Amino acid sequence: MKTAVKATGGYVLYLRILILLFLIPFMHACFKAVDYPVEPVISAPEFNIMGDSAVLSFQFTDGDGDIGLNDDEEQPPYDTSSYYYYNIYMDYYEKDDVNGWQRGLDLAGDSISFKYRIERINVKGKQRGMKGRIDVTLYTFQNPFSSQSDTIKFKVKLIDRALNESNVIETGEIVP
Repeated sequence: MKTAVKATGGYVLYLRILILLFLIPFMHACFKAVDYPVEPVISAPEFNIMGDSAVLSFQFTDGDGDIGLNDDEEQPPYDTSSYYYYNIYMDYYEKDDVNGWQRGLDLAGDSISFKYRIERINVKGKQRGMKGRIDVTLYTFQNPFSSQSDTIKFKVKLIDRALNESNVIETGEIVP
């Protein structure tokens, strides 16, 4: 009987080794580093209204992990007079009853664009690709001076520290 137990134990060990050898390539794929493009890629916009304010959320990836700016980063090209001082741009659109989607205009006749500067997202260890979600709170999100602001949407763009611009995403129709 001891011989049978040893043979069974040896067989079980042999079977475990075969299973482990079979699973190693699949387990390696689970832990393999994901390569993202160095330009930010954004997707899946969500817009949630909460009273007079709203939150716009979207997913992002960035291959070199250089999203966001520190408060003290104000030297060119990030100086306050530069386009790159901000790293999220949200262009505001209104649905005109006759002409369809039009850029929303302020009282001076300029296109409305919400600009945000998000903080640097730090990654532990060496700089590498990242994936995540960004939530932007808008305390004002529709044009009170327009008769067309009953249906709106936003086009959103993200810019990284290397000045790479993401793709542009659109929210769905928003009826405040």
